[in-house]
Amino acid sequence: MLTIKVLGSGCANCKHLEQMAHKAIEQLGVEAEIIKITDPTQYVDYGVMSTPGLVINEKTVSTGRIPSFPELTSFITSAL
Repeated sequence: MLTIKVLGSGCANCKHLEQMAHKAIEQLGVEAEIIKITDPTQYVDYGVMSTPGLVINEKTVSTGRIPSFPELTSFITSAL
């Protein structure tokens, strides 16, 4: 099972990325846990200086932007 972490304060972009992650795992039929991290002191642990940040299985794959949906699904399938 994958662990997907969305790092962000709860802004519109962070919420959008979280929704995209839910849609991607549903579409791919992948079992994953999506965790929302809103504590800025934890962002640094993942090297995220600007949000939203995306971490899959403890590897930071995107920071400071919303990846496209195909890019997001690619991140997920690469982590399998």
